[in-house]
Amino acid sequence: MVTSEAFEDPQSLGLRTEVSGEMLQSSSTSEMIFGVRALLAHVSRRTTLEPGDVLLTGTPWSTGGFRIPQRFPKPGDIVRCSIDGIGTLTNPVTTAAALQGGRAQS
Repeated sequence: MVTSEAFEDPQSLGLRTEVSGEMLQSSSTSEMIFGVRALLAHVSRRTTLEPGDVLLTGTPWSTGGFRIPQRFPKPGDIVRCSIDGIGTLTNPVTTAAALQGGRAQS
């Protein structure tokens, strides 16, 4: 967790997404359609933001169905999303059955 004081300009942070060691995205918050401050202002008009809240803003261009050829994470992949100055979030890709101990639920 970091505070807003940790950033001189939230609109100049590098963003990267890597899937199983393959760099699939490299962009910057400067490419966002709506800026960080504008998004926070908009959301906070409707709800109180608390420490630890996470706002999901979408993803830079060149993901999944927009890639040529298309590329989607599959079970066994490791997805790493990084933002300069904040850190890296690492998630394994799995199936619902694997999470349920191999049992499919209806």
